[in-house]
This record gives sequence, structure tokens and C-alpha cells, in this order.
Amino acid sequence: MHAWESIQKVLDYIEDNLAQSYSPEELSKIAALSPFYFQRLFTRLVKRPVNEYVKMRRLARACETLDDKGRRILDIALECGFHSHEHFTKTFKNAFGITPEEYRKNPVRLNQIMKPDLLLGYTMIDEHVPLITDSIVLEITCKTIDVPERYIGFSAPVSISQQIPLGDTTGIDVPGLLWDKFQKQKGDIKGLVPNGIEFAASSFGENEDGSFTYFAGASAIPGTTAYDDLVTWELPAAKYIVCSFEAENFEELITSALDKSMNYLFSIWLPRHNLSAQPFSAEKYMSVNPQMCKMELWVIPVPAADQKKQVII
Repeated sequence: MHAWESIQKVLDYIEDNLAQSYSPEELSKIAALSPFYFQRLFTRLVKRPVNEYVKMRRLARACETLDDKGRRILDIALECGFHSHEHFTKTFKNAFGITPEEYRKNPVRLNQIMKPDLLLGYTMIDEHVPLITDSIVLEITCKTIDVPERYIGFSAPVSISQQIPLGDTTGIDVPGLLWDKFQKQKGDIKGLVPNGIEFAASSFGENEDGSFTYFAGASAIPGTTAYDDLVTWELPAAKYIVCSFEAENFEELITSALDKSMNYLFSIWLPRHNLSAQPFSAEKYMSVNPQMCKMELWVIPVPAADQKKQVII
């Protein structure tokens, strides 16, 4: 068994037993590793200490349950492994900046720590060869756009430090809020292509305050211009590396599958091909229905040595 497989075994155990209490020493036995080596390896592969990871996965599970207003917050807290209402409230607010009660009264999108799929970090796929894991189907291809594509929607700055998987903390999911705004107003937006592709883009390097600009919208009819608080975004004509991926449902697609695919493309596939990317990435929502939920990540590749254009995620 490879070392990463030992950690994946622990991740699977944690996911199935979030409400239980266990120490790093107990988890190290599941991995068949010494406590010292287990904690070092876990932190290196999962990008956070084991106790921090368990806490954030418990919070993620709690967020899923808080939507059920028929259940007491105390019961949810205990079910998710928190020993008291006070402990849960303090941990929740430290992570997201709001209390569970505030979240329940006014639900907002929150960044969540997803369960990693470590296999992705140790598998290199060729172009047009799908990679199938236990939760997603992922494929890398090359595509060319000959004529720039135009989109219209909304944009806002997003703190890099509070955007999973870019940063290492949690907070309000600003991209998710932008999508909510777009979906509510989509029917009234002038210039949209009927049944056109929905689209998002993250632009880096424009802001000096540790943030990037996020755009959420859909295909625009040629010649469409922005009005009110809408903006337009143009995907330039170029050769692209495209990472397409599928998930079982839409929620999985825009959370765990997107997180894993971004990590694979930027942290594994591009570096191993001695490539980086120009300072933006685009998301195309190709199909969202009960039969298939599919997205594509689009980036313009550049040699990794070209630091001025490099995007590091």
C-alpha cells in the first residue's frame, strides 16, 4: 500500500464517523503508521492538520443539516461531533463569520472543506483519456477558439485567502452569491443567447489587495453591451487546455468536483507538463440535468518559466 492510500483510508473512516471522538494516535493505527509520521504525512497531503480537517468536515456536515429548520441546533451539533451548543456556535462563527442561528435565518453560500481524493495527486492522464474516481469523471483535452466569445453577467472581487481551493480558510462564498444573483435576474437580462452556455471566469493579478475578480453570466448575442450593474466578459481567441469533468448531481459538480478538478489541473497536470496558465481561468457549464452534470475548466497554457503570466492555485 502506498503512503497516500493509508491517508485516504483514514479520510474515508473520518467521513463515515464524523460524530465520533478520536485522537490522532487512534487514527494513525487505522493508517498503520506511527503517530509522528501519520500527522506529518496527513498535513502534507491534505494541506491541514488532522484535527483542523476533522473540525471543518464536521462543520460542512452541519451546514447541510441546518437547512432543516425542524431540527434543534443542539441536536445537529451533537450529531456532527460537537460536545455542546456553545462549542458548535463558537467554532462555526470562527470559521464563517456568522453564527449557526444567523445562517439558518438568512442562508448564504459558505466555502466548505471537501473530502480530498488523493488518487488524483498520483495519477497522470494523457489527453482524451478519462480518469474515473469514486466521485467524478475527469478528462484533459486541447481546444482552439478562433473567434472571441462574449458573455454578460455580474462580477465582484473575491478574497483569495477565503476561497477554497485557492486559499486555506473559509468564509462567505462570494462566487456562489454572484450565481444566485444572476439566476434570479437571468430572465430579465437583455442580450442573452437563448439556452446559451452559462459561464464563469476568475481573473488574477488585477487587484493588489489579495483578491481576484470573479464573473458569473452566460453567452451574449454578438454586439451586446453592458447596462445597469451588468458587465461583459470576453473569452479570447486562443489555444486552450480544457479540463472537463462530470459529477452525479449539480451540488457535487460545483463543490467537490470543481475543487478536485481545479487542484488536479493547476497543481498536477500543468506543472508536470512544465506549463502554467495565463492569469485567468474560465468555467463553462456544459450540461446540468438529471442525466448529466458536466463542466469545463478553460486555461491558456504558458511555459512554467514565464513567471509574469503564471497562475498558481
